[in-house]
Amino acid sequence: MRSARILLVVLGLGLLAVGGVVLLQDVNPKRYLGILTWFVGALIIHDVVIAPLVFLVTLVGRRLQHRIPAAVLAIVYGALAVGGIVTLLVVPEILKKRIGVASSSILPLDYGANLAVFWAAIIVLTALAVLLYRAMARSVQKTRSPSTQS
Repeated sequence: MRSARILLVVLGLGLLAVGGVVLLQDVNPKRYLGILTWFVGALIIHDVVIAPLVFLVTLVGRRLQHRIPAAVLAIVYGALAVGGIVTLLVVPEILKKRIGVASSSILPLDYGANLAVFWAAIIVLTALAVLLYRAMARSVQKTRSPSTQS
């Protein structure tokens, strides 16, 4: 296990070095400040928003673990992960559209409304997946239990 960790650290450092070389060779130095700002923003969003939310969801999930089946928690965790990733991808478009763009064809959609519709769909589909799981679990439980018919 230790050798695998060392290999992963070395691989990660190698990829970081390649990224640094590519940055220095291919990116105009005038853009460094914007890239640095993006990295700092991503770090702040991760440490201030994402990490505490993941911690809270995990804490609630562990407290409910004895009352809610693990498969249901996995369905909810999966839905939250997908929703979170899509939200992280769409929020920059929402912010840029508020700031304004040179042409209305660059960001033509109402990304805020689309994100709200997406979250509504995630909630509905998650609820349906949980209901389907519970129905299947009951069906399996009925087939395993001995028949009471005479």
